[in-house]
Amino acid sequence: MGIVVLPLLSCLSVDERAARLTPPKPANVFRLDDIKSAVRDDPSLAIHLIGAYEIRYAAEITSETQGQLNAFYMEAVEQLKTVQALAISEKRWDDAASLARSLASVGVQIESKGNEANVLLSSAKQELFNGNNLSAFLAVGRVHERAPLSAEDALPFLERAVQVRQRRTAAFFLDIIDKDTSDTPVQVSTEDRAYAEGQDSVSAMIKGVATVLVDRGIRIEHGVGMADWVLGSAFFVDDSGLLITNYHVIASEVDPKYEGSSRMYIRMGDASSVRIPARVVGWDKAMDLALLKVEVDPEYVFSLIDWIVPDVGDAVRAIGSPLGLEKTVTSGIVSALGRRLLQIGDVIQIDAAVNSGNSGGPLLDPGGRLVGVVFAGIAQYQGLNFAIPASRLFDALPAMLKGGKAERPWLGFSLAETSSGAEIIYIAPNTPAAEQQIPENTVIVSVNGESINAAQGMIIPTLQNILYSTRPGELVALETADGARRVIRSVARPAVPLVEAAKQDSRERMVAPLFGLILTPTVGNSLFSAYLVQKVIRGSIADEAGISAQDPISIRSFRIYEDDGYALMSINVKKRRMGYIETTMQLPAVLDSPDTL
Repeated sequence: MGIVVLPLLSCLSVDERAARLTPPKPANVFRLDDIKSAVRDDPSLAIHLIGAYEIRYAAEITSETQGQLNAFYMEAVEQLKTVQALAISEKRWDDAASLARSLASVGVQIESKGNEANVLLSSAKQELFNGNNLSAFLAVGRVHERAPLSAEDALPFLERAVQVRQRRTAAFFLDIIDKDTSDTPVQVSTEDRAYAEGQDSVSAMIKGVATVLVDRGIRIEHGVGMADWVLGSAFFVDDSGLLITNYHVIASEVDPKYEGSSRMYIRMGDASSVRIPARVVGWDKAMDLALLKVEVDPEYVFSLIDWIVPDVGDAVRAIGSPLGLEKTVTSGIVSALGRRLLQIGDVIQIDAAVNSGNSGGPLLDPGGRLVGVVFAGIAQYQGLNFAIPASRLFDALPAMLKGGKAERPWLGFSLAETSSGAEIIYIAPNTPAAEQQIPENTVIVSVNGESINAAQGMIIPTLQNILYSTRPGELVALETADGARRVIRSVARPAVPLVEAAKQDSRERMVAPLFGLILTPTVGNSLFSAYLVQKVIRGSIADEAGISAQDPISIRSFRIYEDDGYALMSINVKKRRMGYIETTMQLPAVLDSPDTL
């Protein structure tokens, strides 16, 4: 078991304790020579460094230096435009779309052929021509999210969807064509229209769901050897044999920390059916998703672009293999939306009966549209069932299709939803946010020009949604309530961000993102250094424990149990609401915080 132990403090002075609560200064030394060299080699990094330099050395910058920085900035922007034009000419559409987003973040007006929607449409057409149907449908779906697809552009995708027998995908494009109001409407063949307007039966959909079996050899229990199998479900999303399942089902196949044997198969029928070898193409651990590949021609393929966002109370049905019982269909309703159980985003709570083995199966509406990916077996929520929203799967797949671990962007914040909005309560050391010296306790107003106007409880997921489908290394425009606008270059998200932060930061600062306590030093007579609770984040572990503002506390011990995924803090606290009677408390916190960006 890996343990990060943060040692006990002696009785530090008030100034020393205040220093331990102060954000550590970035280790980087920003130099003009570094910026100059980055302008040509990595213009997005140069733009980030210019912002960091102007903030860090604000008091020392002369007019001559500011002139240099301005010149570097303009040169870097021009270089970004040049690199994007090259990517377009070489038909590297993913690179061109990424560069388009970075250019938009610095307010550059791009020619129509270089904007993100047009680049994605070119990518979709190329993938369609190459026969990569899943990539084509995903790309054109993203186009339609950004700018309505024309009927003329939708027609070839409709025809391909009919050709590969994806009825819900065909229905998606037919709806676009039928909504066209031009004087010369696009004509759809009678056969294609009839297919798109048809309805798939549940018995047909069942043929697109497989049982996943991961053989992990033998485990020893009470001195007896037992077969160690992991069971799950998966569903086909492309006629080339690509399937979706949960990461936790196949984790032993790709987790470098796993030291045992692991072999993966799928089974299309009951226990007597042949086991077909499968391999992992890509995975996204933070979202508990994985993409598999088998050499099978599936009888049914689920659509990923005709997904829906359900309402509470809507009917849903799940298909999977609970406890290995293949082709089980259960029904229920959406019990709740916006549950925060994963590192990124929110999940759907359902009351359809699912069990271990259902994980990775599809959740559908009565019309056969994808609602989400079922996951089951969360220890602290026994009897409750959940699904990853289909919209998040749609955004996750392009990165997983590239193969290997899906990299997600990371800025370096921990956030809390307050009455003012998304408040930054913690900046992790040596992150893009730390380099730009974004102040803690400020509120995010917009990201990439998108104002945050979400309902209470959904503000942080909304912020994460904006960044989720972008690449690490892109520029992100961040506006905060203090009126500042910063352009930050994202980096790859650590597997567990707060573990990495704890290895570099003081324990006093870590209590904010982990336990929801904002501290300030005070004078005390404790054997341990004393603090005063400045603020308690609503809904946090500290709030649930009854701690409130102005309560005196001292930290007795603080440990990070990395392998087990939690932190444990022991404190002495004098609660105002209980007449300042001193009590000792142990507070646990999971390290996989969903409130990071």
